[in-house]
Amino acid sequence: MLDFRVNQQRCTRCGECVTECPAKIIALGDGCPVIPLDSESACYRCQHCLAICPTGAISILGKSPEESLPVAGRFPAPEQMEILLKGRRSVRRYKEENLDPALIRHLLEVAWHAPTGRNSRQVLFTVIDDRTKLAALRDELMAGLGELVRTGSLPQEADFFADMVRLWEEQGVDTLFRGAPHLLIATAPQECPCPLQDCMIALTYFELFARSNGVGTVWDGLAKLAINDLLPGTRTRLGIPDDHIFGYAMAFGLPDVRFSRTVQHGPPLINTL
Repeated sequence: MLDFRVNQQRCTRCGECVTECPAKIIALGDGCPVIPLDSESACYRCQHCLAICPTGAISILGKSPEESLPVAGRFPAPEQMEILLKGRRSVRRYKEENLDPALIRHLLEVAWHAPTGRNSRQVLFTVIDDRTKLAALRDELMAGLGELVRTGSLPQEADFFADMVRLWEEQGVDTLFRGAPHLLIATAPQECPCPLQDCMIALTYFELFARSNGVGTVWDGLAKLAINDLLPGTRTRLGIPDDHIFGYAMAFGLPDVRFSRTVQHGPPLINTL
């Protein structure tokens, strides 16, 4: 059941919810918006109707408009967004301390608002929320990678891991997680319309919101390759379902580096028709 409800005292009969509904299942019945019972299964569950109502008259899926955040006049200015996007840097130096668990939870909650194909909303966040846990995972992975090196079992395209293992064993240099205290992995069921894209979009949301909260991130393709391809048993230990596509991994934490300005890329590659 959608639990589609309209506060008739607040509703102005403007019809915005009817016009905006992507499934076209909302109609004005006796002047008030309604969703016929036989049309409920077609609902995208996108909550556009709740979001667009100017008077907060609509609730759906048990979601109350009073629990949503108002957006009018509260988006960042274009210059602020430009600086956030251009000023984001990959962070490879981190402070040796955990983030507040409440902050991690908030970052994940916001990132889970990222769009998904057909609003499937099935991205799974697997997070290492404590630096001692990530250190243990790093030790496990480095030991496994070292065994692959010593037995000549590394695929040719991954032979660079031999240098990583050597740096770790001889100098204690962590090129796998860059010394970050936390790791985030995004996966999604392979039957989703676009599981890989859903994961990448969600991680992008996480990265940008993390940066606005003073948290540094680095896209960790090395961790993805080690966990998902070279030592796949690690997936099981981390609780990643067998039917999930491994989107990507992202290390994060408090940065131990401060950048002073944006860089200058471009000009962009543009194909204009």
